Amino acid sequence: MVATVKITFLGTSSGTPTRLRNVTAQALTFENGAVWLLDCGEATQHQAMKAGIKAGRVERILITHLHGDHCYGLPGMLACMAIQGRTDPVQIVGPVGIREMVETVLRLSDHVPTFAIDWVEVDGTRSLGALSHWSVSVHAIRHRVVCYGYVLRESPRHGRFHPERAAALGIPEGPLYRRLQSDETVTLADGRVIKPTEVCDPPRPGRKVVLLGDTQDADGIANAAHGCDLLVHEATYEASHTAKAEQWGHSTSAMAGAFAKRVAAKHLIITHFSSRYTDKDAERNVGQLLIEAQAECPSTMVHAADDLWSFTVPLADNSVPATNS
Repeated sequence: MVATVKITFLGTSSGTPTRLRNVTAQALTFENGAVWLLDCGEATQHQAMKAGIKAGRVERILITHLHGDHCYGLPGMLACMAIQGRTDPVQIVGPVGIREMVETVLRLSDHVPTFAIDWVEVDGTRSLGALSHWSVSVHAIRHRVVCYGYVLRESPRHGRFHPERAAALGIPEGPLYRRLQSDETVTLADGRVIKPTEVCDPPRPGRKVVLLGDTQDADGIANAAHGCDLLVHEATYEASHTAKAEQWGHSTSAMAGAFAKRVAAKHLIITHFSSRYTDKDAERNVGQLLIEAQAECPSTMVHAADDLWSFTVPLADNSVPATNS
C-alpha cells in the first residue's frame, strides 16, 4: 500500500491577501489522517475548511518566522482545533518569541486550549522527533528577521513484497503475508522459518520534502535539502525585480529555480507571489514566474501553487508518479 502524503496550499500570496489568494499557509496530510501545517497566516482556519481539512487533526505546526502573514492566524486556528474537539497534544515549532506571542493573545482573549501544547522554540539548527513516520530538521535561512526552513524526512519504507515468491515457498495467504511485509520473520506450520528477505526487496528510501520560509538566500539549508523529492520555495518577484527582492529579503522566480538546480530537487513548487502577479487586474501573471523558474532548473519539474491546490508527493523510488489537483 502506498503511503500517501499530500500538500495543500491554503494561501499563496505574500504580505497581504488579494482577491484571489490568501496569505501563507500549507497543510500536509498523511495517510493516517494526521495534518501538519507550515505557517498559519490570517484566515488559515477558513481556508482549511474550504479544502476539507479538519483542524482537529492537526498534530504539528511549523512556523518559519514571525512576520504577520505567516503567523497571525495561529491563535484562531488553535481555537478552531479546540472547537473541533482535539484533545491530543499539538506541537508548535518556531523562532524564539512564538510562544509569548500566542500565549499572550490566548490569555487576553480568555481562551484555554482543550489540549496540551508542546512548544519548541528554535535558536539555530536542530532536529525534531518523528511524528506520523516523518522526522524534521530545522535550518536557518536568510530573511529580514530570524527565519527557518524545514526538511521533512520519511522513515525508510519496507521493501516491495513479492507474492509469487511467497507462494513458491508454500506460505499461505493472509496474516503471514502481512507480517512478512512488515519485516517480521515467520514460522510456518511445518516448522520452516521464513525471513522477510526471502520474499521482499531491500528497504526503500523514504521521501524528503523541503519547505522554506521567506528568504533571499537559502544556503543554510542547501546541504540538508540535496536530492529532495519536493522543494517549496517562495518566488515573490520576477527576475527583473532582483534588487527589490533582495531589499525585502525575498527571492525571485529565477532565484528559486537556481536553488532547485543546486539541490537537485525532483519537483519545485513556487509560491508566495506578490499581488502584482496575482491580482485580477495584474499586467503580468504567475505563468511568467513559472517560465523563469523552469529555465533555471531544466531537470526539475516546476509547478506554481494556487490557493486550495494540492500536490501528492511522489515516492522516492519514482514507482508512483506525482499527482496534483
